[in-house]
Amino acid sequence: MTTPQAGAPRRPRALLAMQPGLRDRLFTPQRLDRLGAALRLDAGLVAQRLGADAGPAEAAALAEAEVLITSWGCPPLTQDVLDRAPRLRAVLHAAGSVRHHVTDACWARGIAVTSAADANAVPVAEYTLAAILFAGKRVLDLRDAYRARRAATDWSGLFPDIGNHRRRIGLVGASRVGRRVIELLRPFDVDVAVHDPYLSEAEAAELGVRAAGLDALCAESDVLSIHAPQLPATRHMIDAGRLALLRDGATVINTSRGSLIDQEALTAELVSGRLRAVVDVTEPEFLPAGSPLYELPNVLLTPHIAGSMGNELSRMAEATVQEAERYAAGEALRFAVHAEELDRVA
Repeated sequence: MTTPQAGAPRRPRALLAMQPGLRDRLFTPQRLDRLGAALRLDAGLVAQRLGADAGPAEAAALAEAEVLITSWGCPPLTQDVLDRAPRLRAVLHAAGSVRHHVTDACWARGIAVTSAADANAVPVAEYTLAAILFAGKRVLDLRDAYRARRAATDWSGLFPDIGNHRRRIGLVGASRVGRRVIELLRPFDVDVAVHDPYLSEAEAAELGVRAAGLDALCAESDVLSIHAPQLPATRHMIDAGRLALLRDGATVINTSRGSLIDQEALTAELVSGRLRAVVDVTEPEFLPAGSPLYELPNVLLTPHIAGSMGNELSRMAEATVQEAERYAAGEALRFAVHAEELDRVA
């Protein structure tokens, strides 16, 4: 990983590369000023093409850039793109996963890569906490019952298992999000177990949770929440067999990626009414109009909103600006991503 020498008074050339309109949603004028103080940056130029299709201004800026400030919509940084960016030494990503644009060619060159994944984990974990607590309170069922009855009712008698006291929460993945969910659950009187092949029993104990095999986790959990990365090895890791292990009335929460669950099998369980689900990510990303998940009363379906949106983008932008300031000052990068981590992180 290449970084400037500590204390070097310099402003590396930089280029913004992301989808249209995102710069102004991410960076306030004040943060753009800070980026401009640390880096020689044309804040008015946002590259959306970096290869042979790049415009003259994009191509010229890329040829001089030592730093790319990227986010959602940045084109893949292929060998062809790197050949057009001979001075590129750092990619500072103002979003979560770098898998979509950082390629093997970047690692081969030794380009420093950072991400705002820690910042993006915050709203995902908050969404998950709300979903867990609402699941225990049977919010969807009570909403429908209240709407139908429109009168005073013995709700505890109608739903005798309601509540979060000593609920068994199973987390699949001790990822950034998974660990933050663990932290958020600490004040609550719940039993938390985690499945992660890279988490030892001792490390789990340090986190205040139990380590469990995936099958055992499915069988014992009242709520199963998915926080593993999208990898070939994790595709459909929650399949029909593991869904069948879940107890009747259990809730499945997915804020990771749709591919981690066999969606056809999950849909069948939800149509039967045996399970409940909070689904923020699906496969495909946007479900066909005829999907039963839109209408099922035991499903809370949201359009991939758990991650940073609206004013939450500010947290990712601040993390990226601080990384740019550290890079320009020759300081160690706080949120560096390393190639060897990519087989177990998002």
